[in-house]
Amino acid sequence: MTSNNRLLSWAMIAFGTVFCLVYPLAIVWPSGWAWHEGSPASNDYFMMIVAVYAVLGIFLIRASANPAAHASLIWFTVWSSIAHAGVMALQSLRAPMHHGHLMGDVPALLIAALVLTVLMKRQA
Repeated sequence: MTSNNRLLSWAMIAFGTVFCLVYPLAIVWPSGWAWHEGSPASNDYFMMIVAVYAVLGIFLIRASANPAAHASLIWFTVWSSIAHAGVMALQSLRAPMHHGHLMGDVPALLIAALVLTVLMKRQA
């Protein structure tokens, strides 16, 4: 495995793990990760997002064994993260109580997209 493949695999494992940890992150830092008052489990929408990101995280971790064979999953992660971060950033700017997301999940998604893009471009 080349050094770039190794870095891409590690990044996939790291970001996959973070995606699996959205629920605990919302408990530890609610203003940066949760979009509602109260416990994370009290909001149906948030629990749906937790489920989707947990599945994406598991698939990224599994795909890390052979990133080249899972390029479409990686590019989906990149573009869906950019789209999600963009929507969340706009929503955060409209509501002062959600400004914490500009320091939490918005930059986390953009960092994941940037790192995965750079490492994928090195693959080509």
